[in-house]
Amino acid sequence: MREAISCRNLTKYYGRIVGVCGLDLSIPEGVIFGFLGPNGAGKTTTIKLLAGLSKPSSGKVWIYGREMVFGDHALHSYIGYLPEEPKFYGWMTGREFLEYIGGLFGLRGSGLKKQVEEMIRIAGLEEAADRRIGGYSRGMRQRLGVAQALMNRPPLLLLDEPCSALDPIGRKEILDMIANLKGQATVFMSTHILSDVERVCDMVGIIDRGRLLVQASVDELRERYAKPVFLVHFESDDGMLNSLADRLSKLPWINRVEVGKGSLRIMVEDVGIAKKELPNLVASSGLIVLRYELLHPTLEEIFVGLVGGEG
Repeated sequence: MREAISCRNLTKYYGRIVGVCGLDLSIPEGVIFGFLGPNGAGKTTTIKLLAGLSKPSSGKVWIYGREMVFGDHALHSYIGYLPEEPKFYGWMTGREFLEYIGGLFGLRGSGLKKQVEEMIRIAGLEEAADRRIGGYSRGMRQRLGVAQALMNRPPLLLLDEPCSALDPIGRKEILDMIANLKGQATVFMSTHILSDVERVCDMVGIIDRGRLLVQASVDELRERYAKPVFLVHFESDDGMLNSLADRLSKLPWINRVEVGKGSLRIMVEDVGIAKKELPNLVASSGLIVLRYELLHPTLEEIFVGLVGGEG
């Protein structure tokens, strides 16, 4: 599969401060890639390097097989970019702003008008297109920002924290918009919101303190790093519950037991043994079981384990 983004040993220093260190990425064409990390991990620095907006201290970036060189604008037509805090001319309407952006890309006449109408439709701004941007909500401005990044129909879209500080409705609107781009463009989306990645992304990269910890599909991450978890709810009896937790935590095939209100969360090393042995152990405790289930491991558990130093 053709690579949309490739970088090797990409490094950026700000004086003595490391922004990104030795970053290697290989992202195939057409995927939605979630670049995940805590605040200050190096996500924005990476996006600026990929976009050619910042000069690397060392290492190289290739966009669709062509090397990105700082100051060379040849590749900019391949890239649509949404910064973390996009700025707009508040006195313009949404339509006027998109016309302005289209003009910067050389669009004119009927071609410009057609593209503007298409972007208004994609952004879901039909009713607000002729209102001033200064009166837009944060979610509407973010959707307009994604629309302007798509004005030249770039094959690669770089989105820096597109859902940051949005309310649930605004987040849903942006995520739906990104999901609808699948197959039309390669999307590189930085975020620290784990549920957003699980919802729309095909692949994930986790970065912390400027270093890439892992890159894989969400399913591969679950298989590789997440511990299987059994959740058991009981009719509460705190004394017997704590006694059962102590017994289980001493078994070699159980990793950890967390006691909740009337429940046990049991992380196991060997799910095969757990499926055979755990029901009998729970039944022999004398507690009344209300619910017993094997949970799918979450990206949050993997993320906390890797960034927290447990991975």
